[in-house]
Amino acid sequence: MGDNGFNWEFRSLPRQERIVGGTVTSITKYPFSAALLNVRADGVFLQSCGGAIINNRSILTVAHCIGICLTCIRFRVGSTYASSGGVVHHVSNIMPHPDYNRATTANDIGLVRVLFPFQFGATVQPAAIAGPNAVIPYNTVVTAIGWGWKDHGGFNPSEQLRHVQVPTVPHATCQHSYNYLNLTAGHMCAGPIEGGFGSCQGDSGSPLLYNHVVMGITSFGNGCARPNFPTIYSRVAYFSNWIVHNA
Repeated sequence: MGDNGFNWEFRSLPRQERIVGGTVTSITKYPFSAALLNVRADGVFLQSCGGAIINNRSILTVAHCIGICLTCIRFRVGSTYASSGGVVHHVSNIMPHPDYNRATTANDIGLVRVLFPFQFGATVQPAAIAGPNAVIPYNTVVTAIGWGWKDHGGFNPSEQLRHVQVPTVPHATCQHSYNYLNLTAGHMCAGPIEGGFGSCQGDSGSPLLYNHVVMGITSFGNGCARPNFPTIYSRVAYFSNWIVHNA
C-alpha cells in the first residue's frame, strides 16, 4: 500500500481500471463509448482510460486521466476496438473539476472537448447522463464497460470493448472497506462484495450505466475485483449541474 492506503497498482500507474470477468460487446450497443489514448515516450498513442460522449464536442471522463497536456491525449470513437477503427480526435480543451483532489479522490471528474465535432451515426452517439436528482437503490444491477485488463493476474488488456453487470453497494459498506478514505456524496460504489468480476486497470473514465443512462464514471479501486473492495465511481448526479454548465 502507498502512504495514503491505495493499493500499489493504483499508485505506480495512473489510477486505472479495467473489466474483469465480463464479456465482449460492440460499439453499436454503447455508441457513446470513447477510448482515451495517451502518448508514450516513443510517440505512440495507446488506450489508457475511457470516456463517454455527451454532446457533439465533449467527452465525460475522470480528472486523473486527463492531466493538463492537450497534445498528450486523443480519443478514438466509433470503434469496438481500442487500437483500430473509428475516428481518432485531437483535443482542444481539458477541464478537470476545479476541486479535484488526487490525494483524497474527491471530485474525480472532468470534461474534454475535441478539436472537431463528432459526426453522429450508428457507432457514435451522445450518452444520456443522470440528472441532479437521479437515485438508484442499493443492490441495483448496473453495467460497467471498458477496454481494460481481463484478469487481475497481469497485463492482459482487452482490445475489444467489454461489459459486465455488477450490483451497486451501500455507501456505508463501501466506506467500511475503504476506511482510509472519506467517501463523499460525489462517490458511488458497485461490484460484488465476494469479488470475482468488475473493473480493473484501464477502465478509469468509462461509464457505469443503468438503463443506458450514465450514473457513474469509473474512478478507482483497491486491486481488481477483490473481495470486499467494490470499485468506486464518481457519481454523475452529484456533478450533473457542473457537467451541463461546462460541456
